[in-house]
Amino acid sequence: MNNPFNSYRSLFPVLAEYVHLASCSQGAIALPVSKAIEEYHNSLLSSGVNWDQAIMKVEATREKFAELINAEVDEVAILSSFSDCLSTIATCLPYKKNKNKIVLTDIDFPTVGHIWLAQEQDGANISLMRSSDGIFPLEQYRTEVTEDTLLTCISHVSYYNGYMQNLKEIANVVHKKGSLLFVDAYQSAGHIPIDVKEMNIDMLSTGTRKYMLGIPGVAFLYIKKELAEQLKPRHTGWFGQDDKSKFDIFNSTYASGARRFETGTPSFISIYAAYEGLNLLLKVGINNIQSYLKELAEYTKEFGFQSGLQVTTPLAADMSSGMTSFHIENAPKIAEILIEKKIIVSARKDVIRMAPHFYNTKDELVYAITELARMAK
Repeated sequence: MNNPFNSYRSLFPVLAEYVHLASCSQGAIALPVSKAIEEYHNSLLSSGVNWDQAIMKVEATREKFAELINAEVDEVAILSSFSDCLSTIATCLPYKKNKNKIVLTDIDFPTVGHIWLAQEQDGANISLMRSSDGIFPLEQYRTEVTEDTLLTCISHVSYYNGYMQNLKEIANVVHKKGSLLFVDAYQSAGHIPIDVKEMNIDMLSTGTRKYMLGIPGVAFLYIKKELAEQLKPRHTGWFGQDDKSKFDIFNSTYASGARRFETGTPSFISIYAAYEGLNLLLKVGINNIQSYLKELAEYTKEFGFQSGLQVTTPLAADMSSGMTSFHIENAPKIAEILIEKKIIVSARKDVIRMAPHFYNTKDELVYAITELARMAK
């Protein structure tokens, strides 16, 4: 299997020494991203102030992300983390007696449960959907999302086993029950195509440090514009105001669209990095990346089986993403030992996750899986 993106490998210095298969945790940093970080730093060193340039970069980055998910620019808010994005939504929803149910799943990242459970004091009724072997049949959504469901919160791709859900089908089901749909796209954005219009997603959030090739400090929140205008944020700040330059402490006027959910000054240095990461992804093409990673994922599962490893990722191609998980006792310790072999993977509880990106090769996966199988024995 030839890597059609081989010419891009030189942009990622870490690949000269390591096999980097941890995009589900921290993607490899590309030279354009590194140079953007230096650009922000150097502008402060040389001029002392770079506010105007940084604000322009924020807006340019907003446009890039909107392009990535086919959203309108005013439907994108920029915050500092996924947790902030979800919290700002959770704290502004109207929890009414006959419409207060929040459905989440047992494959969601822990912070999702932490945030929603914290809303019980404000009237939220939390309902947990339990998976079977890490997956959910569509019928389960038809049964467990009921007429009193205010919002259904799901992961596009599971952080634990790489299971990918069909967002359009789920959206159709939950909307018929009168429920909003919030999508955690942290493990999908950057390597799986997302079209929020075609998929009919109400809200979506993701961050930049994984498949989107950035660093911590930036997260995006998409909200349908007509929905955003109906909500009044309680978790807010001066960047969420209609005219933040008025510096009016007593009169709050929310900005239009999703911008009203922004809070304080964003991490500009992370914004500079996010812009270049998004720019590179759009240049390569998300459809192209997904096609290549599907091939790598199928090979990873097949070679893993042949090597005697237990694959926990769903075998069906339409349910799996670019990430493959292997059940490994003492996974965190094994991940540390693999680093000594110049192999970077990510451990979660009892699994080792291998998450290649477009810059990875089949040979790298062969080496990593062979070493993992040897240690597992």
